[in-house]
Order: sequence, then C-alpha cells, then structure tokens
Amino acid sequence: MEPGYTIHKHHHHIGWDNANAPVLTIASGAAVEIETVDSSGGQLSPDSSVADIATLDFDMINPVTGPIFIDGARPGDVLQITLESFKPSGWGWTANIPGFGLLADQFEDPALHIWSYDTQSLAPALYGKYGRVPLKPFAGTVGLAPAEPGTHSIVPPRRVGGNMDIRDLAAGSVLYLPIEVDGALFSLGDTHAAQGDGEVCGTAIESPMDVALTFDLVKGADLAFPRFTTAGPVTRHLDEKGYEVTTGVGPDLMTGARDAVSGMIDLLTAQHGMAPVEAYMLCSVCGDLRISEIVDQPNWIVSFYFPRIVFE
Repeated sequence: MEPGYTIHKHHHHIGWDNANAPVLTIASGAAVEIETVDSSGGQLSPDSSVADIATLDFDMINPVTGPIFIDGARPGDVLQITLESFKPSGWGWTANIPGFGLLADQFEDPALHIWSYDTQSLAPALYGKYGRVPLKPFAGTVGLAPAEPGTHSIVPPRRVGGNMDIRDLAAGSVLYLPIEVDGALFSLGDTHAAQGDGEVCGTAIESPMDVALTFDLVKGADLAFPRFTTAGPVTRHLDEKGYEVTTGVGPDLMTGARDAVSGMIDLLTAQHGMAPVEAYMLCSVCGDLRISEIVDQPNWIVSFYFPRIVFE
C-alpha cells in the first residue's frame, strides 16, 4: 500500500507524554510511512566501535517518531494498526550494555557487533566467522500516549503498548492498542532486523528503517491490553534445521529463564569456540525463551530454543 503521508525521522521524541504536540493529524483509514532513528538515537553508526558504548547518552536512547493524532479517537476506543511493510537500512548493531540485560551480573563489560545485510534479499546476516542469522524486520516500540500526565520512560512496555519488543509485529501483522487520550497520539521506533523472543542481552539487531502502516479506529472496543494477529507462520525463517534447546527448572520463572540462557551460552561456547559475550549477543538476536510448563507446581520449566540453521 502506498502511504498517504510520510513522517521524517527528525520528528521524534524521547519518552511518552500526552502533552507532546502531534506532528500529523489523520483520519481513520489513512496510510502513513514513518522514518525511524535507531535505538541509540543516532549515537552508533556502521563505523562505531565498542569504545562508543561507554559514551552512550542514555537520555537519547530509544527515540520514537511521532506522535500522530487520529481524528475522532477517544479514551475507550481502540487503534487498529496494520503493519504493511518495512524498508530496512542495511546495517544494524547489537551490544552488551553494562547493567542491562537478563544476565547483566554475568556480563559486566561492553561488547558491540556491527551488522551489514542486503536490503532487497534480506539474506541471513553474517555474525563474524560463526554463522548467519535469518532476518525478520519488525518494530520493537509501537505505542500510544498514556493518560497519566508528565513524561514517562520509553523503556518499559505499558497498557498502551510501547517498548514491547514482540518479534511478530512484522509485516502483515495487525496490532490493537487501547486508547487512553484524545487522538491516541501514536508513535513508533526501535526497529529491528532480527530478534529472539526475550531479547535476552537487551538489544536485537538494532537497525533504522522506514515503516508503512495503516490506521483504523475501532470505537468503544474497550480493550484491556494490547493484542495482535499475525499474517501467517511466525518462525518459518528459523525452523528448517531444528533447534538446540536448554532448560531452567525451578519455582521462579526469572531464575529459570536465566538458567536456560546460561546453559545455551555454555553450549554455544563449547561447540563453536566463541567468547561467552558473543554467544550471549547471538542468543539475543535469534534464540527464543519459552515457558514450557507453568502448572506442575512447585517447579516450572523455561526453555531456550536456538535455531540450528544459524550454523548450517
């Protein structure tokens, strides 16, 4: 679908605030193309080195383009967002940022990998000498302004969406978000070329891109939390060669998740000779955390699935 409007990436903001002036007003049914800035806020580039991680200004992190005012949108309505297509930039980055990520206590030093990929074929992207990661572009942060006044961090997700980091919000998916303020005030950013479910090190393949969307207003739907519909199979790009799977077992899901990821890092370092932090970042961009069992008390099982296609 050809967009009716384009919003340039310089129309971005940091944090959610319902006092932000809209950069565009549209009617229900409108198509828009949104240009994004990468999640570093432009601080990292294809020429960056690991030294640049130490100088990151976190006040610039995770900018979102917008907001867009949808005419007639009122609290209690729902905004239906169809993610039509993505135009990737061809580069991205993955980092271990000290103090951030599921295993931050185990990985205290910064690390950085710069990715390059073909924007037309979206062929798997090379990860050093180790393997190739299948790509699936999506938007990590998609959300509306909350009703509570003031500026709110963009890092945690909210009832109105935000930094959800759901890999399946890819082309063809339809997202439904509850509206809390007049006009909805929609913004989008944090686009990724690939990510595993869980984004365990805290970053994916962070990659700026343009996103085409269509907006439709659903009056009075009164949705409690975000929901979405996918266009079809969601793991076909990863499934072909099967998976290596590690688990964590115990009464705490967070501990189980940490144990499952730690087990996979140990397995990858033993099998492929990579440094633990390299394995950690690779897990973040293509491995999936899953709750396999949450009913057989007192212990639950969290599994970590790593796609074998990366190395074959």
